[in-house]
Amino acid sequence: MELIEHATTERLTREEAAERLRQLADQLSRHNEVAFSRDGLRYTVDVPDEVEFSLEVEIGDDGSEIEVEIEW
Repeated sequence: MELIEHATTERLTREEAAERLRQLADQLSRHNEVAFSRDGLRYTVDVPDEVEFSLEVEIGDDGSEIEVEIEW
């Protein structure tokens, strides 16, 4: 199978970023999948019942970062 990678970066308000996280959480909990569109095509990724969840927080003088990763 060909590797398909989808990455987006955009500037949002804190509230907009929280809404994106809620949408992702809803897809995981209600539909057991994550959907995205690229080049006019819709892709869905099935997510199993158990996943590896990582949360990383970095605080520095040049800025801070929260990174969430879900793997299976």
